[in-house]
Amino acid sequence: MENSCEIKNKPKNLKEFLKSKIFWKSIIGISIGSIAGGIYYYFIGCKSGSCSITSSPVGGIIMGGLLGFFLTNSSCGCKL
Repeated sequence: MENSCEIKNKPKNLKEFLKSKIFWKSIIGISIGSIAGGIYYYFIGCKSGSCSITSSPVGGIIMGGLLGFFLTNSSCGCKL
């Protein structure tokens, strides 16, 4: 049985990887997530300092970037 989650047409070198859809999809997801995390901190964030993630802008931006990365790379076209 063939694994449908394998990456087809794997890039052979760094130049091809930087031009690949996989790379740009990740970069766009991280960027949008980081911006969303910063906006969340600015408008909603915890000002008292008791919230570990949203008490600083760095935490909000990092968590937003991670969430954006995971959301954009969560589906690989697997058929279960």
